[in-house]
Amino acid sequence: MTNSDCWIPIPENSDFSIHNIPFGIFSDSNSTKRIAIAIGDHILDLSIAAKTGIFDELNIDIRIFTNEFLNPFIDLGKSVTSKVRKIIQKELTNESSVLKGEAAFLTAHKSSIMMHMPVFIRDYTDFYSSIEHATNVGKMFRDPENALLPNWKHIPVGYHGRASSIVLSGVDVRRPIGQTLPAGESQPVYGPSQRVDFELEMAYIIGKKTELGETVQTVDAEKYIFGKVLFNDWSARDIQKWEYVPLGPFLAKNFASSISPWVVTMEALQPFRYESPKQEPQVLPYLRFSGARNFDIALEVALQPDNGVETVISRSNFKYMYWNMAQQIAHHTVNGCNLNVGDMMGSGTISGKSEDSYGSMLELAWAGQKPVKLEGGEERKFINDLDTVIMRGFCEKGDVRVGFGEVRTKILPAKR
Repeated sequence: MTNSDCWIPIPENSDFSIHNIPFGIFSDSNSTKRIAIAIGDHILDLSIAAKTGIFDELNIDIRIFTNEFLNPFIDLGKSVTSKVRKIIQKELTNESSVLKGEAAFLTAHKSSIMMHMPVFIRDYTDFYSSIEHATNVGKMFRDPENALLPNWKHIPVGYHGRASSIVLSGVDVRRPIGQTLPAGESQPVYGPSQRVDFELEMAYIIGKKTELGETVQTVDAEKYIFGKVLFNDWSARDIQKWEYVPLGPFLAKNFASSISPWVVTMEALQPFRYESPKQEPQVLPYLRFSGARNFDIALEVALQPDNGVETVISRSNFKYMYWNMAQQIAHHTVNGCNLNVGDMMGSGTISGKSEDSYGSMLELAWAGQKPVKLEGGEERKFINDLDTVIMRGFCEKGDVRVGFGEVRTKILPAKR
């Protein structure tokens, strides 16, 4: 199966190839939210597709496809959702498909098309799973010789974040206001953050619930993941530095996080598995795993000043992660914490070993000591008002490409 087999034209290097089939929520001129998949520059309205009977063998209540979130669809289980994806692929490569005569396809770029939050996020956890990122932060703020905290190589460190302030790509975010402690001062001041930063992350969406008290083993953990999105974990570094002791991230993180609209399924990512880095010292038995558990997902961050041109300032890859998703879920549930469909888990900042692969402005500009140069001559130590940050990601092997689109967000001035 190739893109050329599809009767919907798919542009070269499209993120949304016949191998992808990501799910999302959209509306058009009639304002009703419903489920769609992306294919090339088009979207397929699954509520119309379902009326043709192509999913009849699955006995799905057709109202599932007109829900405002993917949660009820995901809750059908992979035995159903995976078959929906395969049926769509089959129909898109069948010249006699009933879909060819239906008004189920819409041009994704039409002004009447709006994308919406793909899932209702009941809970959100963010991890800290890149050893390069954790080491860089430790060198800057703790001890260059002993950058990692003693627990870092033993547990996938994480914190419980704020689900209600996760927003979709294209939604502007305001500069946060809070307390900071200026250098050399003994008393905090109140005002807009001067060190707003992005964090290049990916997030995965839980596709299967557990009961309170139940644990998930690493061998089974991926059965609980429906798919992945791009994730920008906005941070206010000056607020964070003042508040994080003793309980960790709070106002510096919960003012906003941004995600891409299309959820790429785990099935689409299977060809891009990648060997995880060796973990030393050996982790405890409940965190051990076998097989390739990382994924080769190329990532980039671009910054565009207001009325300016964008500059790619980082190129990284999800394959660098020290702690993988299976380990994160095993650790998250080891104490009996329950999972719910639609819960979102952030990867933590994704940094590589080279300076141009760091996943935050904090690292790229090294806490402001090495300003990042932009096209047009401007420089940045952190994010300015009216700057737009764009993150993109894709997997590619031979002629098979599976992409995530982008998450694009503008920072607005603080609201007094």
